[in-house]
Amino acid sequence: MSSPAQYVINPAHALTHIRNVLDAQAVERDLVTRSAGPREQLQHDLLLRQQRGALWREINRLHPADIAYVLENLPLDERRLVWAQVASQHNGAVLLEVNDTVRSGLLAWMDDHAVADAAGHLDSDEIADLVSDLPDDVVPGILERLDPARRHRVEAALAFPPGSVGSLMEFDVAAVRADVSLDVVLRWLRRRGRLPPGVDMLPVVDRERVLCGTLRLDTLLTCAGDAAVADHMQPDPVAFHSADAAADAASAFERYDLIAAPVVNQHGQLLGLLKVEAVVDHFHALGGSDLLSQAGLRDEEDLFAPVWRSARNRGLWLALNLVTAFIASRVINQFELVISQVVALAALMPIVAAVGGNTGNQTLALVIRGYALNRIGDGTLRHLFIKEAVVGLVNGVVWGGAIGLVTFLFYASAPLAMIMFAAMVLTLTIAALAGAVTPTLLRSLGQDPAYGSAILVTGITDSLGFFIFLGLATMVLL
Repeated sequence: MSSPAQYVINPAHALTHIRNVLDAQAVERDLVTRSAGPREQLQHDLLLRQQRGALWREINRLHPADIAYVLENLPLDERRLVWAQVASQHNGAVLLEVNDTVRSGLLAWMDDHAVADAAGHLDSDEIADLVSDLPDDVVPGILERLDPARRHRVEAALAFPPGSVGSLMEFDVAAVRADVSLDVVLRWLRRRGRLPPGVDMLPVVDRERVLCGTLRLDTLLTCAGDAAVADHMQPDPVAFHSADAAADAASAFERYDLIAAPVVNQHGQLLGLLKVEAVVDHFHALGGSDLLSQAGLRDEEDLFAPVWRSARNRGLWLALNLVTAFIASRVINQFELVISQVVALAALMPIVAAVGGNTGNQTLALVIRGYALNRIGDGTLRHLFIKEAVVGLVNGVVWGGAIGLVTFLFYASAPLAMIMFAAMVLTLTIAALAGAVTPTLLRSLGQDPAYGSAILVTGITDSLGFFIFLGLATMVLL
């Protein structure tokens, strides 16, 4: 039986400790190999058995979330060695904590029986989260091992679309009736042996499991025991429908400082609970996905994945980036004459493109976040585009004026300073618009607004920045 899990404030400390254990064990194996005698194989087998036991004790002292962190940050050979020593009762929890790419690798190292055993230690909603990553031929066996009630819950959870409240809620919910006394509820909780984890209230339902309100746990403990639940419940609690968007639920959790909230179906019947931890986990994963998508990575990449897999994950948008860079180079080539006559242009034009790219990506980040939180609708797009264009114009005037002054001081050329000023104003205005329009266009085409948007915006701002700056220089200086 494993020891109680240890909590660590900084999981990097746990990673360092496990790495030290692995390094020490590698040294021990090397010493045994060098001093091998007539019983070399026996000595080697005994050492391996001792090392596995020591590693088993060290890794299973950790919380599953910390085990997941350790596994994600180990090279493949060490990861496999450590994963083999994780206790079976922790396997399911660890699989839920690691990122999708690492999870697929861990599952590939497990046989069907081990996968089914790992799922057996999970709740119904957790099994549903894991099923999407399991081999198709394993899933029926896992479902068959569940009792009918749990199997029904798993199947129901799988029916909810990703990003909905139903896909994030927990089915195992402790609910009470409105017509019983507080003493009855307390006795019922004592028979259960524990309070529902991660909540500060109990849903109150009628005989048809229609949600009537919520009973706060502090009310349950501080009010007279002979009082009825109906007298102390909150009759109009914040509750969600299973089809509500997770982004809407997140906004409600933020506004009302919720810890948990009931989830109901279209008839108002209680289905489960949505907890703040599920909302946070969902948007933490979504935020990481958006950052990767902006860089053109569709999948989260394992830092220690094989070279070919990593190269394939990055290849498509690197090719697009190459195309945009080539377009920018052709724009510069069209102005070879003016660049050759005014050498200062070669030193100044990267400034315009760089500041324009930064402006576009700032707007891009705000717009993608707005779409993720459902804060941008069709009726607000026109206002958003105008506002971002004006922000770009103001920044262009302010910082264009500053760089124009610096240009005049360095090169003592009023025309060159005015070119820098005008180019900055135009480029920053267009860059801000590009940062707003690009994700909107991708979304209208049915694509993820974040997917590759940073590469597209950078390509647009570079090409237009060079064109505007060098075009103005051609008109003014030649």
